[in-house]
Amino acid sequence: MPHAVVSDRQIQEGEPITIDIGALYEGYCSDMTRTVCLGEAPDKLRQIYSIVLEAQEKTEAALHAGMTGKQADAIARDVIKAAGFGENFGHGTGHGIGLEVHEPPWVSAARGENELLPGMVFSVEPGIYLPGWGGVRIEDLVLMKDDGAEVLARSSKQLEISPSSGGGGLG
Repeated sequence: MPHAVVSDRQIQEGEPITIDIGALYEGYCSDMTRTVCLGEAPDKLRQIYSIVLEAQEKTEAALHAGMTGKQADAIARDVIKAAGFGENFGHGTGHGIGLEVHEPPWVSAARGENELLPGMVFSVEPGIYLPGWGGVRIEDLVLMKDDGAEVLARSSKQLEISPSSGGGGLG
C-alpha cells in the first residue's frame, strides 16, 4: 500500500520505512517522501530501492517543457516495468502542488494529458509496493523551466540509517 495505516506495531531493523512529509508556507504546500531503513538493509530492499531511485532520476533528467504528464509517467513506469515490477507500481508518477497538496498538472498514465509548462511545480514519486513485504517511494518536487526541470529537494536519499541504541524496534 502506498500509504500506511496507523497501528501500534513497532518498526523493526531491516524493513523499509516510508516517510511522507510536507509543510504549508504562506498558503503554499510542499511534499517529499523518503524511504529509509533502520540498520542494514537486506538485499531485496537494496534492489527495490535502486530501481525506484533510477526511475526517479531518469524521469527528472528527461523532463522538458511541453511534454505531457503521460510522457513523463511513462519514463518512470518503463524503468520499473523493465526491472519486472510493473504490476507493483499502482499510482501515478506525480502531481502538481501549490495551494493544494494534490492538484494539476497530473504526471500519470490515467490523467496526464496536460502539458508540463514552465512555472509548474509537481512531484516525481515513483514507487514499488510488494504485498506482505512493504514498499519504496522516493519523492521530490520539481520546478519546470524552459530548459528542463529543477529538483527543489535537497534532502539525502541515503537508504540506511543507524539503529538506535538498545532493543529491536522503535516506538
